[in-house]
Amino acid sequence: MAKIHRSHHSPWVLVLLLVVGGLAGSAAGTLLAPLVPFFKAAPVVGLRPSTLDLHFLVLTFGLSVTLGPLTLVGLLLGYLLYRWL
Repeated sequence: MAKIHRSHHSPWVLVLLLVVGGLAGSAAGTLLAPLVPFFKAAPVVGLRPSTLDLHFLVLTFGLSVTLGPLTLVGLLLGYLLYRWL
């Protein structure tokens, strides 16, 4: 019978490592962009903010992500670090 491998890591550890990896990659891309213009190319993906007004409660929804090449590398390294731990 095959053993099922269950990760003992919390999903919050993955989220934390992805955020830290994305921030580090984004910072590296910003610092290296003057030297290598390719690192500056970053499409913005997301939803424009929209507002739901219920007279007693106003909710604003929106999300945007800027995905540069080094940001993607940072996210990948964060995921690999999660798998390695």
